[in-house]
Amino acid sequence: MRHLITTKDFNNDEIIELFKEAKEFLDEKPKDFLKEKSITTIFFENSTRTLSSFESAARRLGARVLRLDVSRSSSSKGETLYDTAANLDAMNPNAIIVRHANSGVPQILASHMHCPVINGGDGKHAHPTQALLDLFTIYEHFQGNIENKRVLIVGDIKNSRVASSNIELLSRFGIKITLVAPPHFMPNSSLPKSYHLNEELIESTDIIMSLRTQVERHEKIVYASLKDYANDFCINPKLIKDKKLILLHPGPVNRNIDISDELMKDQRALILKQVKNGVAIRMAVLKKLILEN
Repeated sequence: MRHLITTKDFNNDEIIELFKEAKEFLDEKPKDFLKEKSITTIFFENSTRTLSSFESAARRLGARVLRLDVSRSSSSKGETLYDTAANLDAMNPNAIIVRHANSGVPQILASHMHCPVINGGDGKHAHPTQALLDLFTIYEHFQGNIENKRVLIVGDIKNSRVASSNIELLSRFGIKITLVAPPHFMPNSSLPKSYHLNEELIESTDIIMSLRTQVERHEKIVYASLKDYANDFCINPKLIKDKKLILLHPGPVNRNIDISDELMKDQRALILKQVKNGVAIRMAVLKKLILEN
């Protein structure tokens, strides 16, 4: 049984095939590849984009979707993760999509399931479909010519599962990564890093990936005000000027903290394109895992 827990679960050739399929799914026309299949979503952590994206993807493929309300589930009454997995498995779904605040939960569930488990984000660990859609957005923009492109990952990298998955995936496809963050948001990494966002870095980059400040994952307050953080790390027109680059963000965007209002309207900001690409990528992932298992 194959699952998607981290980006390492797919090799490069499989990912390129996913991209080819996702490109066809961008037409947004309904398909019937998963007709009569059932997909369960169980999100122990709040989500708007990822949950609705997966559910849209499943329905466009013709699948039925069962969304489990965690606030009313037995897990909120003390049920163990093992028993939750056993009960989910007994419903005989064709795939389960899970998000959890604790790292490792999707892997634990996968070890007890007889269907594919897809990680919709676990703690600070991984968010594989977000990284896949980010790479797909880059791949499409540069028409497949992505090797040696340069990306700045800017923001709360240490606490970001999006950054963790992107670092693994983008590096594997030859994209050169520089991490940009204040010291308390910088992970231990051998990658090039900078504690200041400056024009010299901007001048030598092709892609900026801005990240949300993960205040809910901070063990203590590190900024008296997010405006202090924004003074040094907010992406704005004054900083990037007319530089030819693309700007990505996994959402939700903290406006004027991560990215300025002006740049959100800029044609270089591909954030809404990421959302559209996300549905297509998740369609490709669901089809692959359900039909090949």
